[in-house]
Amino acid sequence: MVIANLKVISMQYRTLGRTGIKVSAISFGAGPVSGLMTGTDANAQRNVVVAAIEAGINWFDTAPGYGAGSSEANLGRALSEIAPAQPIHIATKVRIPLDSTESISDIIRRSVEESLQRLRVSSVSLLQLHNGVTSGRGDEPAAITPDDILSRGGVADTFDRLREEGLIQHTGLTGTGQPSAMKAVIRSGRFDTVQTPYNALNPSAGATSPVQSGDTDYGNILADCAETQMGVFAIRVFAAGALLGQVPSAHTLKTPYFPLDLYQRDAARAELLRAKLGEGESMTEFALRFALSHSAVSSAIIGFGSPSHVAELAHAVRH
Repeated sequence: MVIANLKVISMQYRTLGRTGIKVSAISFGAGPVSGLMTGTDANAQRNVVVAAIEAGINWFDTAPGYGAGSSEANLGRALSEIAPAQPIHIATKVRIPLDSTESISDIIRRSVEESLQRLRVSSVSLLQLHNGVTSGRGDEPAAITPDDILSRGGVADTFDRLREEGLIQHTGLTGTGQPSAMKAVIRSGRFDTVQTPYNALNPSAGATSPVQSGDTDYGNILADCAETQMGVFAIRVFAAGALLGQVPSAHTLKTPYFPLDLYQRDAARAELLRAKLGEGESMTEFALRFALSHSAVSSAIIGFGSPSHVAELAHAVRH
């Protein structure tokens, strides 16, 4: 079944840094928190992707690590069945295993070739490094160093070669790790975009105020992104559902990156924040608008679970 000529509702678009791409203020996150694109319900996946495109969403973010490739495969299948007339951008990622004996270049090339096959495309708009950046390898889970990224034959050089070959169009980073190490890579000018956690409970990626006890300090890296004209995707806009009062997802119960104890702290603080909202003010709208209010943020990546969720968030952006 092919669905074409979808009706697109008005959506807000922003320029994605120096790429010049006009990206929807909301992006479709195909990660494991919502469980949609890593699940097995093909009809539900297609229906939500259709709803997203009709809402004007033109950016879809996935990774081979989401469901061991199932997110990419499901997204590729859904988009091929829908065949939207308007341009759609796909972003995926590559994670460098810390214990691999392969060269970084070989790891990246093989990962990208497998991703393109699962996605059923010949190129992607954006390839992002899916490792955090720290001064020492493994200082945080799956973190690599600026030298791994910027040295000869490293991540940046390999990304550049893939771009020259037409397999990817732009290059990006995951903005997690230690601020000084992240800033060194951002300021190198070798990458076009960053996606980084930014929400009302931990705004440290976009502010200089002290972080609360136990929180990660992201070092106001959005200021460095703005200086280097990098596009920015805000992630964890709803703190994995804690801001919305949701129960922790199956992914939250097992991930080492944003673990359960962080979710529990966020959920407790979200209750205090909810009490301060104005009468009739939606936490969903508040949290989304908070992320999008930063001048450096191009788009907020949201993990949708249903067409109604898409409609709710699209409404929040338009009003």
